[in-house]
Amino acid sequence: MRKRRKILTVSTAVVAAATLPLLISPVVSAAVSEDDDESPRVARLYAPPPDRDSYRQVARLAWRGDFRDSAGLLAMVRTPHAVWYGDETPEQVTRLVRRTTRSAGWQERLPVLALYNIPGRDCGSYSSGGADGLAAYQEWIDAVAEGIGDREVMVVLEPDSLALLPSDCADASNAEETAVEAQRPEQTAAEESPAAEESPAAEESPAAEESPAVKESPAVEASPTELPPLPDPDASTAPPAASAASGADEEAAQSTDAQSTDAQSTDAQSTDAQSNGAQSTDAQSNGAQSTDPKSTDPKSTDPQSAGSRPAASELLAPMPPEALEAAAPEPAASQSPAPEPSAEQPGTLPELPPLPTPDPVTPEDASDTGDLDTPVVEDPETAARYSEINYAVDVLSALGNASVYLDAGHSGWHSVSSIVPRLIKAGIDRATGFALNVSHYQTDQDSAWYGRLVSSCLAYADEGGDPEDCAEQSWSRRHARRWLRHHVPDDPARMKHYVTDTSRNGQGPWTPRAATHRHSDVQSWCNPPGRGLGRRPTTRTGEALLDAALWVKTPGQSDGRCLRGTDGPLDPVRGTVNPEAGEWFPEQALELVRYADPAVSVFRRTHGR
Repeated sequence: MRKRRKILTVSTAVVAAATLPLLISPVVSAAVSEDDDESPRVARLYAPPPDRDSYRQVARLAWRGDFRDSAGLLAMVRTPHAVWYGDETPEQVTRLVRRTTRSAGWQERLPVLALYNIPGRDCGSYSSGGADGLAAYQEWIDAVAEGIGDREVMVVLEPDSLALLPSDCADASNAEETAVEAQRPEQTAAEESPAAEESPAAEESPAAEESPAVKESPAVEASPTELPPLPDPDASTAPPAASAASGADEEAAQSTDAQSTDAQSTDAQSTDAQSNGAQSTDAQSNGAQSTDPKSTDPKSTDPQSAGSRPAASELLAPMPPEALEAAAPEPAASQSPAPEPSAEQPGTLPELPPLPTPDPVTPEDASDTGDLDTPVVEDPETAARYSEINYAVDVLSALGNASVYLDAGHSGWHSVSSIVPRLIKAGIDRATGFALNVSHYQTDQDSAWYGRLVSSCLAYADEGGDPEDCAEQSWSRRHARRWLRHHVPDDPARMKHYVTDTSRNGQGPWTPRAATHRHSDVQSWCNPPGRGLGRRPTTRTGEALLDAALWVKTPGQSDGRCLRGTDGPLDPVRGTVNPEAGEWFPEQALELVRYADPAVSVFRRTHGR
């Protein structure tokens, strides 16, 4: 009996091993048919050796007799995709990059390299790591350039490095849902509204329209700009018949403290300073439109709004005679001459506190602090990030045959006016273009529209325009097209091109069910369930500004543990412990094959039948 079982097992293994080679030819031709063009205008992309764990999964599926899933998975892993480098030493990365580019050259294919070694990457989250400082990163980039040499290559430079700056890490959750994505108005409603046609600024910043701090707070108009006048010493000190002050103010006014009058004056000045601070805060929040993917509205209600503060005249209500007899301050020298000291009054009185100095951060000062085309760098880590990207652009672009694309996030992360200044400061003028949707799930339609707007805004800024005036993805299409007609060059060659990652966007972004919102951080970008493969990699896009649709993220590799704000170790959405970032994720790999759009065809239909 045991001998028969052994013979049956061996026979099954032989059949599975013999079947897989028969499936390879039709599967691969179906998977990469878009890229299989012999025309010299189209570059054929390079398919690196698959992940070893992916082949193990293919073999296990075939062993069980699940040949359809096995063939579909095999098609996926043999489709051209990017080769990632990031944790190797300079010596290692030179050797590995040289091996990849030489192999692609022998096959007459174009390799795509994803460089992912920026210091402080991913804000210390699931894909944390990177080089140890600017000098180490420069050495690493030099090693990559040495490995490339004069061979043709396409480089996606540091995904998330500009969309997730070190200054964006303060919120620390690295969440996908942002103000741009959550507050985007419906397209049809925006096109039907007359306000959308007449007010570009209102459409450009829906977050500013909906914020209670901007809409409802009268702090900017109601707050006093000067200290109220001091009480006249010659005026009557009798209290008014009906005081407007609250019970707490009356109790404070009846205090017998000798310094109460000075305290009232100080309170009035403090209230004025807080009001000035509220003006600055409101003005700054009005201009910072969704720069951070995690920038929700924790500061949307202003605790110091003018509606909740007593009037300045109430804070300086006349004091009762008893308090004035205990301590009667002198008026300022600029208002009346100093009286002669008397027996009831000490010869030296405490001086009034000085007027508060103006807030150094005001809307007026902000308009004169620098070039509006570039974001304000507030910390050394962000300044170093720009230096690192600029160095990489200069070194790699100097190779001659390397096309370099900078990170530009995706359409649901940053507004156009937010990402364009970052690209400009990172050296987009010396790069080939920018990359969209890397390791994310936005649809091809959203990426194409966003890419056109970003490229148009870069051209507008290059001619001296202000990125803040650019058309936004939140505008109605009719309004945005009107802006494009008036501000965009007719020649696409004068504009920056882009590439998109279509590896996992077949079903678009994941919308969590209401039950999953109980988690403090949904992390919709992290191993979302039910996603599928997207458009197959190709350089024949049919769009003037789109250089290539690529599989930058390796389909089937995990995004991380995805704890979603819980203590773990389970992913609360999937109910399993996800693999570490970059490791093979069998369950997700099968989902990508089964929900692919366009579908993965595993058997070739014979022509004529």
